Amino acid sequence: MTALKTKVYKVECWNPEPHIIAEAAYAIRSGKLVAFPTETVYGLGANGLDDGAVRKIFAAKGRPGDNPLILHFASPEDVEQVAYVNERAKLLMDSFWPGPLTLVLPAKSVVPNSVTAGLGTVAVRMPSHPVAMALIKAAGVPIAAPSANRSGRPSPTEAASVLADIGDDVDIILDGGATDVGLESTVIDVTGPSVVLLRAGGMPVERLEEVIEEVKLVPDEAKKKRSPGTRYRHYAPLIPLLLWENGVLRHSPFVMGKRVGYIGINEPPFPVEEKILFKTPENYAQGLFLAFRTFEKKGVEVIVAEWPNSKGIGLALRDRLSRAAGEEL
Repeated sequence: MTALKTKVYKVECWNPEPHIIAEAAYAIRSGKLVAFPTETVYGLGANGLDDGAVRKIFAAKGRPGDNPLILHFASPEDVEQVAYVNERAKLLMDSFWPGPLTLVLPAKSVVPNSVTAGLGTVAVRMPSHPVAMALIKAAGVPIAAPSANRSGRPSPTEAASVLADIGDDVDIILDGGATDVGLESTVIDVTGPSVVLLRAGGMPVERLEEVIEEVKLVPDEAKKKRSPGTRYRHYAPLIPLLLWENGVLRHSPFVMGKRVGYIGINEPPFPVEEKILFKTPENYAQGLFLAFRTFEKKGVEVIVAEWPNSKGIGLALRDRLSRAAGEEL
């Protein structure tokens, strides 16, 4: 699939232009693909109730068909059309939506198998980004949207990365500037007797546990299949990524003589050619994927990333770094 010409529109983040949103919403309803910013990363959107449109997402990304998608909504009430919503889910929606939290719920038959990967469950969330909210409201349908990049690549946190990865396969790109969180949403399964973390993300587990019971952190393989972005290597730069933890370079070849790029909060423990330092774990999360892409352009041969602690957003950072490096967390 190749679009005749991808349209890229710069939009005002906090007050997106109505005529641009209307065109993008019409494209969604017409079965086309629209890339748009959320508070987490840029999403590649299609009508989530149109099986043919959803399959275009998989084709554009090169995404395996057994990897389910997230449906995005403009209100908690709208979720009722696609899922059976229990009281625990309602509590979480009331407490944390809109925001970077995805809930896995039992799916209704209206949801295409291409969205659910035939699992009988559907992942749902309500983003907080004004452009995303305006698009969903104008489209009038749930929008299925994984990250707007080639499968396995670092997720895009600005429109230029979307254009570089899948520019020929998307009809419209809404450029709303850099995203705030920089990592995908937290995904939790609320279908069973316990709340299970399927993917760490932009909503820290500690915040969830302020309003619900303990969140189980280690899902079994059957649970893992219910979450987008957990079954395959993801987020990987085109060059090797090594992890630096407490004086140890984990699972790594010798790096002397290579052009090394370093990412972290603290100064690198050895001389490097390039470095990108962040003031806080939140800044680290926000800039991680763009740092990967920046080092690719600079001709770095190896990336060394500081291994963060597991508090707050650090758990999600560990998840992304470990899978980008090809490790199991």
